[in-house]
Amino acid sequence: MGNKILYTILLFFSIEQLNAQFATVDITFDDRLLRSDEKQEIFALREDMNHFFLSTAWDEVYNDLGIILHIQIIFESGQSKGNVKTFNCQALFSNGSDLRYFDKSAQFYYNSGTSLYFDPVLFEPLPGFLAYYAYIILAGVIDTYEFNGGNSAYEIAREIALRGSSSEYKKGWGNRISMVDDLSRNVGLRKARLAWYIALDLIKDGDIDGALAELKLLLDGLEQSYDDVGRDHNTQYFLKVHSEAIASTLGKLGRRNMLKDMQELDPDRRDVYQDALDFISE
Repeated sequence: MGNKILYTILLFFSIEQLNAQFATVDITFDDRLLRSDEKQEIFALREDMNHFFLSTAWDEVYNDLGIILHIQIIFESGQSKGNVKTFNCQALFSNGSDLRYFDKSAQFYYNSGTSLYFDPVLFEPLPGFLAYYAYIILAGVIDTYEFNGGNSAYEIAREIALRGSSSEYKKGWGNRISMVDDLSRNVGLRKARLAWYIALDLIKDGDIDGALAELKLLLDGLEQSYDDVGRDHNTQYFLKVHSEAIASTLGKLGRRNMLKDMQELDPDRRDVYQDALDFISE
């Protein structure tokens, strides 16, 4: 009997891991502005959030992404409304690479006696807030596997934001609607990110001609992003993270003209590409 129970438990957790798109979740809290009793009220929240992200099946197709999710919650205040304790905070969500989203204004209630569960129909502030960013991160990662592959995840995030904006806890949801719209319609950046990751894989496989074709698409995508949406901060963050690797790759491949094009596309890091140009000249 004991072995059967143990087998059931192990099977349950193996199914959870099979369905999980997030490999690990690193969560930090800054609760210095909360009172002692409020800190006690959120004592179990970190573990509840961790379980929420790891146990939810976010996507039926991409179930082995192994995303390492980083979350920082900065609590600003807590207030009681009847028997409900509402918290106001800022938050940062990142995959530790080129996906990084800062939320300036979040509001939710939390009861440590209940589990966090994302219901795609019934909106609740905290699960909705966490699920929104789960799908935003997922969309960005899936986009590196196929062109516009993250469309369905972006659409789910947008639906969550729309429900949030019409709820009693509408704080910040208008900005989140705008954010997901900006991300999904920045087609140039989405093209560039896909091309960059494909180029890296092709270089590892020794397919230099194929990699050069993708690097050309990278530059085309960056140019399209600038033409379509101007100096978008998401595109700028992508370049901030990858500029040195892009410059090094183009330098090793002897692509002077492409490095000069990158100087025009990414003037904030012009010196990075100049160093690669100087490397070619040596």
